Amino acid sequence: MSEHRATIRWAHTSGAFLKGQYSREHTWSFDGGMTIPASPSPSAVPKPYCNEASVDPEEAFVASIASCHMLTYLFYAYREGIEVTRYEDDAVGVMTKNEQGVPWVSSVVLRPRIAYAGGKRPAPDVEARLHHLAHEQCFIANSVKTDITVAAATDE
Repeated sequence: MSEHRATIRWAHTSGAFLKGQYSREHTWSFDGGMTIPASPSPSAVPKPYCNEASVDPEEAFVASIASCHMLTYLFYAYREGIEVTRYEDDAVGVMTKNEQGVPWVSSVVLRPRIAYAGGKRPAPDVEARLHHLAHEQCFIANSVKTDITVAAATDE
C-alpha cells in the first residue's frame, strides 16, 4: 500500500537531564518539507520544560482523527454530487486512565459544521449516512481503539 514518514528531532541543549530538568521541545518533519514545533502538553510536563505554543502529541492525534474524517466525508459527498463549500470541526479529545492506570485518549468527539453550495443541505439521514461512511472508511479511525463520535451541526 503506502508508507507515511515523520522525522522527530530532539537534542539536549541545557538543564540537568538526569534530574528531569530539560526541555522536551522537539520538531516533527514531514516528507513534503514541513517542520512543526512540538512539545508535550503542559498538563503532562510542567513549564519551563514544555512549550504550550507548540503542537503536543495529543492535539496532533485529535487533529489527525478529525482531518481524516473530514477528508473521507468530503470524498463521499463529492461522489454523491453534494457540493460542500466549508467544513470546520472543533474536535475534542478526552484523556482518562485505562485499567492499568495509564492515561490514554479514550474518546474523541467531532463537531463538524458543514456548509453546502446554495444552502442545499442534504436530508438529515443522508448527512448521517455520509458521516457513518466517513467514520467507517477513515484510515485513522480504523487504526485506533479510541471511541470516536460525531456530533454534527451544519451551518447553512
